[in-house]
Amino acid sequence: MAPNGTPAKRPRLAGVVTSYKKLLHPQQVIDRFLDGYGWHGTYHRPAMDMVSLYVDQHGEGDLFKERADRHPGMKLCSSIEEALTLGTGKLAVDGVVVVAEHGVYPLSPNGIMMRPHYEFFEQITKVFRASGRSVPYFNDKELSWNWDWSKKMVDVSHELNFPLQGGSSLAVTWRVPSVEFPLGAVTKEAVSVGYGGMTSYDFHGLETIQCMVERRKGGESGVEWIETYQGDRFWKAHQDGVWSQALVKSALSRSATLRPGDPTFTNIFPTIEQMKAMVPEPLAYHYKHRDGLISTMILMNGMVRDFTFAATIEGQAKPFSTQMYLPMPDGRTTLASFFSPLVHNAEEMFLTGKSQYPIERTLLTSGLLIEGVDCARKGLQRLETPNLAAVTYQPNPKSTFWRS
Repeated sequence: MAPNGTPAKRPRLAGVVTSYKKLLHPQQVIDRFLDGYGWHGTYHRPAMDMVSLYVDQHGEGDLFKERADRHPGMKLCSSIEEALTLGTGKLAVDGVVVVAEHGVYPLSPNGIMMRPHYEFFEQITKVFRASGRSVPYFNDKELSWNWDWSKKMVDVSHELNFPLQGGSSLAVTWRVPSVEFPLGAVTKEAVSVGYGGMTSYDFHGLETIQCMVERRKGGESGVEWIETYQGDRFWKAHQDGVWSQALVKSALSRSATLRPGDPTFTNIFPTIEQMKAMVPEPLAYHYKHRDGLISTMILMNGMVRDFTFAATIEGQAKPFSTQMYLPMPDGRTTLASFFSPLVHNAEEMFLTGKSQYPIERTLLTSGLLIEGVDCARKGLQRLETPNLAAVTYQPNPKSTFWRS
């Protein structure tokens, strides 16, 4: 290591992605490693080199050949093994960037797209084992659509002693206001409100909650049970106070995209009936942590197009609330700024050899999505979650969201 704590040489990275087209996650992440991005008022170029790229699915609109032509130091590879070994027969890179979001893959029996996070992981760690060494591993978004595979990924990372860092941009993007959940705070209830649907943006809503509540007194204790609410059952639960209407209103009051209940107004909070008219397919994952905390992830597609959070904090009269700020691209540009803090935290892991936040957060949110979908498909009123009850961890006391 150099005196300032950075590696003595530039780390060499291998990229392993599902697809490489405009606006997709793989492009958003790999482009930043190749060409840099705006960061804290300057144009930042990562102190590392993307030396190889494997793309699983090819088709119309592919960008990876243009990127390789413009970056001759990056080799396009026909296999994951080649991307990691560069044809030497052993691990020849210092880090791996995996982006398995997007692409077209079969659906699981529960309707979750079976993206190959785990299949990629198996092939990558096979090279680790054969080479007798491991390197830092970044995994965009959830770990896997399958719980056993998600858990195995975390277990193998501990076994082979390499940092595994994953998750969503929601946990690291800007916040409005720019606040952090107080470390060691006592909280009894938390909610997030967002948009999208089941098996799409529900993971983002779960990450919005978890990156906050993991900082509560005692850290994360695991989740005992989960219950999924949709349609008329959702609205009945909302009106009956299954989750706090006050916290939902607090979260929505942080939204920059909340539609007014009456179209003749520019700023009026919608009534329940107006909400019903705007949100044809509401969704909630309502779950209890082992220490008694109740969390509810709510999607209200049609009424909002952002993600907000609210929670009670003991000793504070008003809810703690904020918006996870995601300035969306307008369709004519590849710029989605919220990927920058995600890549920045991955860079920090590659430079320091240490995860910037616990992989157990991503394990828990991956499991909550799996169990929430399972609960809905089975028509259960409540699903016990012994696997999730065992996911306990302590947060990184340092804030990792974008404070710029």
